[in-house]
Order: sequence, then C-alpha cells, then structure tokens
Amino acid sequence: MTINSLAILGAGGHGKVIADAALFGGCRELVFFDDAWPAKQDNGNWPVVGDWSALLERHRDYEGVIVAIGANDVRMAKQIALREAGVPLATVIHPLAAVSPFAALGAGSVAFAGAVVNPDARTGDGVIINSGAVVEHDCRLGDWVHISPRACLGGNVTVEEGAWVGIGAVVKQGVTVGRGAIVGAGAAVVSDVPPGATVMGVPAR
Repeated sequence: MTINSLAILGAGGHGKVIADAALFGGCRELVFFDDAWPAKQDNGNWPVVGDWSALLERHRDYEGVIVAIGANDVRMAKQIALREAGVPLATVIHPLAAVSPFAALGAGSVAFAGAVVNPDARTGDGVIINSGAVVEHDCRLGDWVHISPRACLGGNVTVEEGAWVGIGAVVKQGVTVGRGAIVGAGAAVVSDVPPGATVMGVPAR
C-alpha cells in the first residue's frame, strides 16, 4: 500500500535510504524529525522540520511514521515509545525489493532495493532488511533485527530479537542467531549463535 505522506524520525544516512525507497514507492510528502533540529535543517534532499517532541505533537499530519535509526536498541526504544503514544508505524518496501506475497513484514520494518524475502518468511516489528539482503523461505526474524547489505539467510533460519547480521554474512539453513547477537561482516555461520554473542570469521566463531 502506498503511503502518501511519511514522517521519518532520524535524519541520517539510513533515513535517506528510507526516504528514497518511499519516494520510489509513490510517497508524495516526506519530512524528517531529529533531535539535532533546529541546528539541522535538512537531510540531503529533504527538510528536517522538528524534534522528537514536535513529532509526537504533529504525527497526525502524516499517514505514517517510521524510525530511521540503524542501532537496534535505539530503534526499539523509539518504536516502543511511539506505539505507546498511539502513533501508527509505517512499513516501507522499495519497489525493487522482491518480497513474496506469502511473506510478512512487521510494523515499522523496511526492505531496500535488491532485497529478497521469500515465501513464509516472517519478521517482527522494526526489522531492517538492507540493500541486496536475502531472507529465504520460512525464516523467522524477531523484533528490531538488522540484516545488513548482501547478507544471506538460508531457509528456516531464526534471528532473535535485536540481533544484527553484518554485511555479506551468510547464515546456514536451520541455524538460530540468538537474541542480541552480532554476526560480523563476511562471516559464515554454520551453527547456532548464543544470545548476546559476537561471532566472526569463516566458519564463524
């Protein structure tokens, strides 16, 4: 569904990519909110019009709000606060992302250009599926997970809440990446990753 007007919290590089994806999807009005306002007046091609307090006051002016903060813990905190304030969270899917109609992305999630999300994959809220990432069939991604550019999850992978899979990492089918774990860039994960662990290398350790 096209969102005609979108408020984006977080005027950084990640926000620029969300804005670009939303525009490609037909959004006609985009503004940013960021606590660096009023010193920060724009995010590249788009205006910054207020801070967190202003967003809470003016969110009804927009069809949806999305949190554009890459850090999983900060994104989680902001999304929870917005949810508790009754603010509707938008989901943004770039038209050049291949998301199966039999997959489901949670509120406040994004899928960028070149991403692939295959049938019966499911995500929680606030998930980032970054440029060129692959989420294969029957994967389960918890809330506030980040799958970085060109990362690849095999079928039936579980990535628990708040975990981060780094750029170009590969996770073997059926593996679980535990809550809050970090998978380093380029890693090859062939066995389960405990909650809170950081793994890297080929094979990942």
